Amino acid sequence: MLLEEIIKPDSVLCNAHARSKKHCLEIMSELLVRSSPGVSSEDVFEGLIERERLGCTSLNQGVAFPHCRVDGLRTNVAALIKLSDAVDFDSPDDEAVDIVFGLMVPAEMNESHQANICSIADLLGDSELRQKMREANSSNELYDSLIDASVSTVIINLKEIQGS
Repeated sequence: MLLEEIIKPDSVLCNAHARSKKHCLEIMSELLVRSSPGVSSEDVFEGLIERERLGCTSLNQGVAFPHCRVDGLRTNVAALIKLSDAVDFDSPDDEAVDIVFGLMVPAEMNESHQANICSIADLLGDSELRQKMREANSSNELYDSLIDASVSTVIINLKEIQGS
């Protein structure tokens, strides 16, 4: 998976202000539909809320990964928010969340879509990446830190596969 294929610079927001988890998901739904004409932010918001009802999407350590299935979508679409002030996300570790990576996936998911979810969760678990994202002062810096980390991860994975 090349992360830059599913997340675009205009879907990244640095130092956003959210009053609550629900407000954060509203902002996320609007970011997610920017590159998906024909998909309504209201439908995405409802999907994110419904997914949260199934179980918290916090990955702990101040990071959340809300995601949902969307009818009519053909490929995964992502967005990223760094909050200016962390919000309660009902995290298992009780830590408030300041980094939120959102993902829309097609209603009819295939193995590739599922693999993307696992890869993203692994990437967000990287403490060095989380630190770089927290140090970002602009949306461009935030985007670059994410893409740079994903490129590094792909290179490391290729070397492992090749036995180098």
